[in-house]
Amino acid sequence: MQCDRCGLALSGGEGYEFHGKLLCEDCYMCIIDPPRVCDPGAVASALSVRKKLGQSGVDGLTELQSKIYRLIEEKGKISKEELAATLKLSSAELESQFAVLRHCELVRAFKEGSKIYLTKW
Repeated sequence: MQCDRCGLALSGGEGYEFHGKLLCEDCYMCIIDPPRVCDPGAVASALSVRKKLGQSGVDGLTELQSKIYRLIEEKGKISKEELAATLKLSSAELESQFAVLRHCELVRAFKEGSKIYLTKW
């Protein structure tokens, strides 16, 4: 068996059924309680943990989060649509990853005209 959302292999008894789909724990949690970009508690927690661990920049980030950060660093600013297309991410996955980077105060968003861009903090 595997997660219907991310494809992770699941052994017997693992997984959660949600609206007829079998999901791994991470995907299930992301669906029922998605990360929120504007979450002061999450920011305080992320900054505190990173400080205790001596992390800065891409230290402690997942491979995908590091790719997102480095692409933003390289471009200076990039629209959400361009970033999602470049890394072949759904808008939901991009929002989830952006929330983590925002909580770490590594990346921020701003609006220019009708587009939303991401840039380094």
